[in-house]
Amino acid sequence: MQRKSVSLAASAFAMSLALANVAQSQTIQAGTVAGTKPAASAPVATASRLDDVLARHTLRVCTTGDYKPYSFLRPDGQFEGIDIDLAESLAKSLGAKAEYVKTSWSNLMNDFIAKCDIAVGGVSTTLERQKRAFFTEPYMEDGKTPIVRCDDVEKYQTVAQIDQPNVRTIVNPGGTNERFAKQFFSHSQLIEYPDNVTIFKQILEGKADVMVTDASETLLQQKLNPGLCSVHPDKPFQFGEKAYLLPRGDVPFQQYVDQWLHLARSTGEFQAVYDKWLK
Repeated sequence: MQRKSVSLAASAFAMSLALANVAQSQTIQAGTVAGTKPAASAPVATASRLDDVLARHTLRVCTTGDYKPYSFLRPDGQFEGIDIDLAESLAKSLGAKAEYVKTSWSNLMNDFIAKCDIAVGGVSTTLERQKRAFFTEPYMEDGKTPIVRCDDVEKYQTVAQIDQPNVRTIVNPGGTNERFAKQFFSHSQLIEYPDNVTIFKQILEGKADVMVTDASETLLQQKLNPGLCSVHPDKPFQFGEKAYLLPRGDVPFQQYVDQWLHLARSTGEFQAVYDKWLK
């Protein structure tokens, strides 16, 4: 009798276990085991700006037009420069026409987000800009260095020499030049000058003593303005890079532009454009 009871108990346990397994299997299929959520389906691909550009055949390009040799707005209303030539190349690769949107350094990010597919024109990579947009791979290393009257080159070799109460440091507002000046030249006389095209004439005319800007710009401006000299452009005060702004989160578009840029560098197209404007 005891053996029969044990056998019945074992049978009952086996039956309970089988029922539990069936219930668990059904629960797993429903995706609710132990309170877990049903397995998520594969994410649906969101539309990319790449598709928009291909569909409308227009690449909207934000640029300031005041930063030689990258972007300059001529009196006839046409843009020119390193990044303008490259923007034309990018647009052509997309079967599109480049449409330029004039902006300023202080409004660059807002205008880019509201109006453009890409922003070009000597844009420096910064973490503040990175919070609101993607950058392409950097296409150039650069850094801040002084440009002064040639007679004053030895006077303004260091940050400490510039950061003096009797030194007039001129700066264009709204970009990395202004941020650098306000960070490092707290004792210097800072002069804000809104026109980034004629700002160098202020130094030549004795209305300012020094401007600290990207080394690449100082090399060009000393050619355009005899009497001005770049100070140690090969050893700038700090490290910097140039890249293009793209919509934040748009990986397909970023990958396309990065690949185009990689090919432009590999085939010599980028170097040819660079040499055209800086050599």
